[in-house]
Order: sequence, then structure tokens, then C-alpha cells
Amino acid sequence: MLAERETISKADQVDAAMAWHGGDPRATIEALLKDRGRLCEQLVVARACISKGYTRGWLPGTEFETAEECTV
Repeated sequence: MLAERETISKADQVDAAMAWHGGDPRATIEALLKDRGRLCEQLVVARACISKGYTRGWLPGTEFETAEECTV
């Protein structure tokens, strides 16, 4: 059940990301920045594919960034 799933704490997520990259903080940050870039690319494509009429004015974006910051 969904209610029974354990949630992973933010500290555990950070530890897992660091462990994935052998404890190298620079490699971890580089990978996260590449992931962010890829997600921004996907948002640009989604914005181009989804019409404003279909979404009643809403466009996909990020909560903390403007559309200009996430352009490729």
C-alpha cells in the first residue's frame, strides 16, 4: 500500500548520491547538474508541445525558476 511505503529522508538521499559516486562530492554535483540540464531540456520540449488552450493557460515549469533560467 502507498501508506505503508517508507519515505527516504533528505540526508539519506544525499548519502545515497554520494555513495553512488564513490564519495566524490565534485562528481556528485556534476551529475546532478547534468540531470538538471536534461530536465530543463525536457521542460522546453513539453512547453512547445502543450498548447495553452489545452491547459487553460498553465505551462509546465519549475516552482523556483523562471522559464528563462531553464532554457537550453
